[in-house]
Amino acid sequence: MRKTIESKKYLLACAITIIVFFGALLVSNKLSAQRVAEIKAIENNISMDILASETQFALLKDSSCKAIDHSTAFSDELNTLSQKLSYMEDNLGIDNPEVISLKKYYSILQVKDYLLVKQVKEKCGAKPITIIYFYSNKDDCVECAREGFVLTKLRTEFPELRVYSFDYNLDISVVKTMKSIYGVRNTLPALNIWEENYYGFKSAEDIEKIIPQLKRIRAERERAEALKVATSTRK
Repeated sequence: MRKTIESKKYLLACAITIIVFFGALLVSNKLSAQRVAEIKAIENNISMDILASETQFALLKDSSCKAIDHSTAFSDELNTLSQKLSYMEDNLGIDNPEVISLKKYYSILQVKDYLLVKQVKEKCGAKPITIIYFYSNKDDCVECAREGFVLTKLRTEFPELRVYSFDYNLDISVVKTMKSIYGVRNTLPALNIWEENYYGFKSAEDIEKIIPQLKRIRAERERAEALKVATSTRK
């Protein structure tokens, strides 16, 4: 009788273990399928962003200066595209062939946007504020992730600021050419501001010292906001 009870307990434990195992496997497969579907949707959105960016470049290139809003017109899609690529890197890995292919295309779009900004500057007398940022996702740059957060924060605060981010190790001719033109050495993170190279981590305060226009923009906004509040109070 005792052996029978113990056998039943053993069978029950085995049954519970099997149920838990296959239940976990089913949940895992479901989550994996959802993740694949989510990434696929992002890939489709990226394709649409790329097409939108290409079309925007063509439109702005032939537009008159009056038709161009110098502060916001230069392909806001690139910022969104950058966030999506970061998500794909986190989920598929930095060495995933599809991620690398999309990153190469993104690098080309950034260079096209950079050249467009230069053309508008020459044509319309605009004065864009640009930072060219070289980073690495490998273990050879411990401060690159931190620098990326700083630049993202600044770009969010200052829509006038254009940040072009390039993977230093990406095997594509446009990135190699950019490194060659600006003489950027493999000491990362590296920033090129006003055609001057800065190596190592730079805080937001450091960058604002290099680009004093950012402080002036913030001060002008604060004055405008204070005036708006004072006007509404008088009413």
